[in-house]
Amino acid sequence: MLEKLQPLFSILPQVANPDRRISFNDKLKWTAIMLVLYFFLAEINLYGLSSVAVDQFASLRAVLAGNFGSILTLGIGPIVSASIVLQLLIGGKILNLDLSKHEDKALFQGAQKLLALIFTIFEAMVMVLTGAIAAKSAQYTWILILQLTIGGILVIFMDEVVSKWGFGSGVGLFIAAGVAEEIIVGAFNILPSPSTPGVSAGKIPAFIQSVAAGTPTFDNLIPVFSLIIVFLVVVYAESMRIEIPLSSGRVKGARGKYPLKFIYASNMPVILASALFLNVQLFANLFQKLGFPILGTIENGRAINGVAYMLTAPTSLDMVITDPLHVTVYAVVFILVCILFAWIWVELSNIGPKAVAKQLHDMGMQIPGFRSSRKQFEKIMQKYIPVITILGGAFVGLLAFVADLSGALGGGTGVLLTVGIVYKLYEEIAQEQLMDMHPMLRKFLGD
Repeated sequence: MLEKLQPLFSILPQVANPDRRISFNDKLKWTAIMLVLYFFLAEINLYGLSSVAVDQFASLRAVLAGNFGSILTLGIGPIVSASIVLQLLIGGKILNLDLSKHEDKALFQGAQKLLALIFTIFEAMVMVLTGAIAAKSAQYTWILILQLTIGGILVIFMDEVVSKWGFGSGVGLFIAAGVAEEIIVGAFNILPSPSTPGVSAGKIPAFIQSVAAGTPTFDNLIPVFSLIIVFLVVVYAESMRIEIPLSSGRVKGARGKYPLKFIYASNMPVILASALFLNVQLFANLFQKLGFPILGTIENGRAINGVAYMLTAPTSLDMVITDPLHVTVYAVVFILVCILFAWIWVELSNIGPKAVAKQLHDMGMQIPGFRSSRKQFEKIMQKYIPVITILGGAFVGLLAFVADLSGALGGGTGVLLTVGIVYKLYEEIAQEQLMDMHPMLRKFLGD
């Protein structure tokens, strides 16, 4: 089916692939340019937006990497939604693609871009026509849809620039940038809070003001302490790994270790699960507008019942007492979905037992004390990779849920994602810098 669409993929505009190896400084330059452009676009307000518009997706804003009310309101939503659809199709064997093959990978990337463009237009239309993004009047409706579509398309190509010419991916970079901005503003903003005039909006200045007034309000520091705790837990979890001893069958005496990280699927399960819940909210809005509120009722930009309500992240510890059913259902479903996406992501990313066994065997490696064979490698990897995939997916899901519940600055899920993204980005930058300093190492690694 995708092969029939290949002529369409070829005419889609795309960022040119590098015709040479990109140097460390060039990668840094393109990453910085896209980051500055992201912040610039996030400050361009939507023309025609109602002054009383409410952000229905505020709880998912960190994952969306979009700034409500700006041209980047959609953020990375269309990209991730397209990825979810394709992953479920491939995971369900509806699409038979082997992403280790160049041809199949090209088909996957073409299909993902086409779907992302379709989702951009679809989400822009649904949000405006259902009132999730309210226009000043009917005459601004299509102007808003056009602005949102342009912003969504720009994000798609900015992500492609980062992926091909910079470090990491645009999806991760924009999430980290948005959350970092939210943390800094939420912690240190000295401007008055709209809800409490005369008190700073930032948690730390507000606490200092309360101390100066002789009535210290320690509640202001709870989100700050939650942020620090989540940060430390994620950093510790990122360092947890199982190390498989290896020796080279080609170079006598050469030994090493193959690390299997506890958070094996990285932070992708949380991104995909959150984006899936976003689409539930989106379709709840659409069905209600059509007169069939089968996913729940939306009032004043908030789900108040049904599936949409149950899949809205609880963001206060008080809800454990006031609405325990909602908290329990959300936690169970969110963690299970994270485990599912962790499993699918590992298989699609070619880091499953079979793929890793093939890679190590082709490199001429062997595990001391075991016969050197691909089947032996696969048998050993089968003991570890499925287990850490499930445990790692459950862990990041549970941590994101608890962090959101605690009200951590930047949003619990946002902090979790940001730490993982920055940690991975640091490793990639360090490796790139090392290869620039030692060209022989680059040749050895086949880069």
